[in-house]
Amino acid sequence: MVDLELFTQYIEEWVLENLNGDSADGMQSFRSPFTTDELCKLDLALEGVPFQQLIRMPFFTDVSDEVIEDQYLATEDFLHAIIIGLWRTFWHKSGPLPLCVSCPSHIGSRFSSVEKAISRGRLREMRGLALISKTATDSKFKWDHMVEFALFKSEVFLDNDSRLSASTICEALFYGFHVLVSRSLSKIISINSDSVFLLVLDSKCGAVMKFSGDLGKLDLLNSSDPYLSVAEWIKTYAEICVTPVEPIWNRLGNPNWGDIGTLQVLLATFYSIAQWNGPPRKSVASLISDHSLRLQKRRTECCIIETENALVPYHGTTDHQTGEIVELDQNELFSHNRASRLKLKCGDILALDDPQQGQKSFQIHESLVGGNYYLYSAVCLDHPSELLTLYVGAHPSRLEPSLEDMSLWYQVQRQTKVLNILRNQGILSKYLPEIVASGRILHSGPCKKESPGGRCDHPWCGTPILVTSPIGEPLSSMVANEGSFSADEATRLCRDCLAALRSAAMANVQHGDICPENIIRVVERQGVRNQAMYVPISWGRAVLEDRDSPAINLQFSSSHALQHGKLCPSSDAESIIYILYFICGGTMSLQDSIESALQWRERSWAKRSIQQHIGQVSALLKAFADYVASLCGTPYPVDYDIWLKRLNKAVEGSADKGKMIEEVPITLRLEDAAESSGASGP
Repeated sequence: MVDLELFTQYIEEWVLENLNGDSADGMQSFRSPFTTDELCKLDLALEGVPFQQLIRMPFFTDVSDEVIEDQYLATEDFLHAIIIGLWRTFWHKSGPLPLCVSCPSHIGSRFSSVEKAISRGRLREMRGLALISKTATDSKFKWDHMVEFALFKSEVFLDNDSRLSASTICEALFYGFHVLVSRSLSKIISINSDSVFLLVLDSKCGAVMKFSGDLGKLDLLNSSDPYLSVAEWIKTYAEICVTPVEPIWNRLGNPNWGDIGTLQVLLATFYSIAQWNGPPRKSVASLISDHSLRLQKRRTECCIIETENALVPYHGTTDHQTGEIVELDQNELFSHNRASRLKLKCGDILALDDPQQGQKSFQIHESLVGGNYYLYSAVCLDHPSELLTLYVGAHPSRLEPSLEDMSLWYQVQRQTKVLNILRNQGILSKYLPEIVASGRILHSGPCKKESPGGRCDHPWCGTPILVTSPIGEPLSSMVANEGSFSADEATRLCRDCLAALRSAAMANVQHGDICPENIIRVVERQGVRNQAMYVPISWGRAVLEDRDSPAINLQFSSSHALQHGKLCPSSDAESIIYILYFICGGTMSLQDSIESALQWRERSWAKRSIQQHIGQVSALLKAFADYVASLCGTPYPVDYDIWLKRLNKAVEGSADKGKMIEEVPITLRLEDAAESSGASGP
């Protein structure tokens, strides 16, 4: 099947119907393969990546041989710049590139560089350029080595609707089908060959097509006409996605790297490389996490300085003498600048409007976590005998510019959502934090908000507050002050954390941010002695569904989270192993990148150095580490019940004395939950 014109005759009318929305449901069938959210995420991840096209795209309307030569050379350099930028950013910073750009002249032909095609006078025969995998043992590239195909046309528009013409789509499908067939018949490659990305480019614009389908359903036996069989297969079984045509090059011949057209090409190439070379070492999500850091740096570079209570723009030229101290009116400062952070001190009274419980008042005891002014110990004035944890969130107007403010959103608003989900499903345990109150702060003076969910001009109006129980000392402080844990304490910590994770797993919730700062030791009074227990806190980065992304911690995140930006069922348990290694005196050097963190994990698990070090403290914990190692990266969940039984026996001395983690029925009131924590669950 080598006749493009004959192939086009069979499917052009069908393609045109789908373009014009003449399908059975009246809707255009060729949707875009990418969502706007995907493009936005890639745009943020690639901030600062130095893509550089050295050969400019000529901006001429004629189609002389010299212009076509320059256009092909510029397109080749454009694709090469994309390969270098993506590979060095996401896969490997150094080493040889596994891909190259080459040109086929016709179906089944050999590949050559653009310069060689020009020297042989065959450029007019070329139909496009291809990204070729260099991993094959054969030095001569073939069609089954093709990673992605770029069809280069003099004009890709249909009309003013910015769509590909039907004939252009047919031509791209023609070459895409041959790529799929070549892959399916190849004895070399072992990738999933059911889909291929096709680029359609001219000297100004471009679009992306994704062509996929199961060739096993192609019926060649019941027809003597292969063109008819392929056309019927495309119409019935293939999936075709087409993006709108968008500008790529400006009038100077430079690509608009941050624009939609170029981002579509970048994302298609990213997926194509991942299809051939496996998932990237650095995920898009991990690179996005650096965006807020760059914003914070930019704010500093733009001379935005922080005063005691508010962010104040610094103006280099004023009417005042240099060095003169000027007193600013506080009310004027609040009215003309963004909202301040709410900073409290010991003895302050904070009033909270809880939608469920009404107004509640709390007195600040002290600021926690190094005085960062978002986490406090406090007491409720109605029950002043119990210390509570009080989180102060960021004002809604401050959520965009700062990494710190986004962190507060996770600590307050998102953690409130997660803890409410656990409570509403009846999962209340002494090993999980409980919500005591949540809502918005009630500020002094009149409030002019127009609706219950709105806010007025007061700089604190609408600031979210979360109050939880219990309160305790984080592991990071304990290790810094007291050194390594004993075998009994390490076993107790493992038991308590697994109990919390088991409870959360009953609601399909994973913590997603297990680290020493997010596990506290709580000392509770039992008779004449004090009993310590450990509680995982900070559930704001919990994973509730597939689209949620966990926090990235180079020392304590699981390998799956670092590599894919997602959790596998054993990810939290793997983080617990790193916690045990840390509290038992294991050496954890600071990592400077996800790649180095993954290398440390791979090396440590391969040498079993983590298990061996933990085994010097406890044989049971070593066995648990071996068990988790067998689950890392797999879809298999942790069997919490059997390990809780073993850990309880070790902690309490016998299986009879052990108390398994209980789940409080949903019919119990919150105030009854603490009393039930020592009883067995239903």
